[in-house]
Amino acid sequence: MLFFVFLNHKCNLTCRYCGETTHPITSMSNEVNYSIDELISFLAKDSNPIIAFYGGEPLLNLSLMEEIMDKIPDACFVVQTNGTNLHKVKSTILTRIHSILVSIDGNQNITDYYRGQGTFQKITRNMSIIRQKGFDGDLIARMTISSKSDIYRDVHDLISIKNPSFDHIHWQLDVIWNDENQWGDFEKWINESYNPGITKLINEWVEEMTRNRSVQGIIPFLGIMKTLLIDTPSKLRCGAGIDAFAIQTNGEIFACPVCPEFEEFKVGNILADEPDGIYNSLPVISPCLECEILKICGGRCLFANRHNLWGESFKLVCKTVQHLITELNRIKPKIEELSRRNIISIDSFNYPQFNNSCEIIP
Repeated sequence: MLFFVFLNHKCNLTCRYCGETTHPITSMSNEVNYSIDELISFLAKDSNPIIAFYGGEPLLNLSLMEEIMDKIPDACFVVQTNGTNLHKVKSTILTRIHSILVSIDGNQNITDYYRGQGTFQKITRNMSIIRQKGFDGDLIARMTISSKSDIYRDVHDLISIKNPSFDHIHWQLDVIWNDENQWGDFEKWINESYNPGITKLINEWVEEMTRNRSVQGIIPFLGIMKTLLIDTPSKLRCGAGIDAFAIQTNGEIFACPVCPEFEEFKVGNILADEPDGIYNSLPVISPCLECEILKICGGRCLFANRHNLWGESFKLVCKTVQHLITELNRIKPKIEELSRRNIISIDSFNYPQFNNSCEIIP
């Protein structure tokens, strides 16, 4: 199972769209206040734990991260970070981390606009440093797409970063905590910017396969295309409430890391519960259950499914998913042809190897 382990609720950035910046989490301690041995005892009851260090900014509590890694040496480790402190991580720790998800939104202008002046240069500098120090795992760009984003431009700009480059690129739409009105005309942005940009990216994605016999690591395309190719229904892809849970700083367990102030998402506590007891404890409910693309989408977001802050307007978000799936379905015959001709392998779409905290569906 995947466990998001909150190391703190502190951060050294004040990103414009951050829920913890605009709506501070007052119900949770900024620091871990349970015994680390209690955490170890809980996690030891899972035969194959995946630990995703989370915050706040988890690398502000490096000593705790190192302690947990030392006490559970056989776990698989993931870090979600804003990237500004990556240079402080020791080589001996970096070589034990499977995946690092770095928050970055595109080029310097868009990243610095949302995350603060100089953030882009810190991130790209630190990417080089951790590669030089021995990190050879999956380096993932984790984008937040908001009102000033251009999905086509911003994904292209991240693809163009070299030496080192990102292995994979993923994004999420800023449609959970952000007030809908802050978008301006959200529907116009979808119709005139986002959906056309998705179409252009998909067209170039399949052209790249033909031209260079390679499949670019654009995560939403990979995950959905694999489902289309093997024609097997997907569960909620992030695994929230199924086999992915968040352990808060007070030891309480939630079905998702974004909703610690919503009691309905609390499923247990590390002192009183075991991993097997919380497995598949909070499923997706209607209206997703009646949706024609549920078997491909999986439900998109458990929090939005059960606590929709946008009301009827959230149907516009679902339309972006429908467009994404429709466009990938359109190129599916071309990919099948490329596979038959041995230009690419269907195995190239096998992502992720395990739940590395990428939601797949934006």
